[in-house]
Amino acid sequence: MTTELSTDALAGLLDQARQDYAALAARGLKLDLTRGKPAPEQLDLSEDLLSLPGGRYTSADGTDVRNYGGLQGLAELREIFAEVLQVPAGQLLAAGNSSLELMHDCLVHAMLSVVPGAESHWVDQERLAFLCPVPGYDRHFALCERFGIEMIPVPMTDAGPDMDVVERLVAEDAGIKGIWCVPKYSNPSGVSYSDETVARLARMETAAPDFRIFWDNAYAAHHLTDEPVEIADLLGACASAGHADRAFVFGSTSKITAAGAGVAFFGSSPANVQWLLANNAKRSIGPDKVNQLRHVLFLRDADGVRAHMERQRALLQPKFETVQRILESELGGTGLASWTVPKGGYFVTLEVPEGCAKEVVARAGQAGVVLTPAGATHPYGDDPQDATIRIAPSYPGLAELEQAILGLTACVRLVGYEKLLAA
Repeated sequence: MTTELSTDALAGLLDQARQDYAALAARGLKLDLTRGKPAPEQLDLSEDLLSLPGGRYTSADGTDVRNYGGLQGLAELREIFAEVLQVPAGQLLAAGNSSLELMHDCLVHAMLSVVPGAESHWVDQERLAFLCPVPGYDRHFALCERFGIEMIPVPMTDAGPDMDVVERLVAEDAGIKGIWCVPKYSNPSGVSYSDETVARLARMETAAPDFRIFWDNAYAAHHLTDEPVEIADLLGACASAGHADRAFVFGSTSKITAAGAGVAFFGSSPANVQWLLANNAKRSIGPDKVNQLRHVLFLRDADGVRAHMERQRALLQPKFETVQRILESELGGTGLASWTVPKGGYFVTLEVPEGCAKEVVARAGQAGVVLTPAGATHPYGDDPQDATIRIAPSYPGLAELEQAILGLTACVRLVGYEKLLAA
């Protein structure tokens, strides 16, 4: 961070920042931007879901959804989300409400049973590591920590993970068993993977014969503009490249309908689907098919999903526009920050001067604006540059959000000008 401003000019800017911060602290705010949760108004869009299935308890094939069975989930629901998630319906599994549970289970099953193409259980192998594009999703990193899986950071680019780095690492190290990917509107950068990135992930040579791409397509339908981003079909690309078993695709309705009562999905090759079904049969007699039928009746088809997400967008887009407006008005031209302008998803990434993120988050918290901890966007909670802050605009109302972002920018200016004057 450099500036052409004189010491006196910086001192004046710092004095104003201190006044702004004091005024912020005096308001006694209690604002929370820590998680990307749907707002109550978004959840209200799915209120009719809770009155379904309205006395109907039979699926399209005549199954009584109140009873046991149906481990793969309702066929009609899988048909709806096959297009959304780019997975053939026959290779898609509809489960409970949490895709994170499915990712957890896939890791557990891979460690305790043999995935297709593997030579042994992962837990029996000498080394187990995952590539982690950064900035990335803290819950992915938490799963790795939970199971003692080593995490290797990989830089993100505007087209996805740096594939030169990825290809080099996976080609030389058989201990690297997977990579975490949020391919569309990534958490937290908003980056969508280019067609070339998808193709390289599918065709790259890996030292591990059982390498897996954990493709967390959490924001597949979560657009914020009139020009929805479309990504290439990873599952098809892997099959065409001769690596049909490489991709594990995950998705859910958690930020589409009711976050606490949605449906999660797993898609992959026929061999991988049978592997997961066989393992899941030991832990479940079937998912909540009543809830799955509710979603079928509520959403109806893929066009119904798109129409519903347009209503979601109408609520979210003004919030993201508010964030962009305030960041530009308060920090534009200062040299103290840069930020992403996502076309979808749930987050904005704010980059502050190196060594400042933790202090910015701490000062904001002291003034009543609670943010995701600095470092959460990196493995082990350690951002080596201490520069990345994740903003989650979805939950607060517009007035509260405006106060929170104004407060955040005041903290950025305060910490940034302090650092410049101390240099």
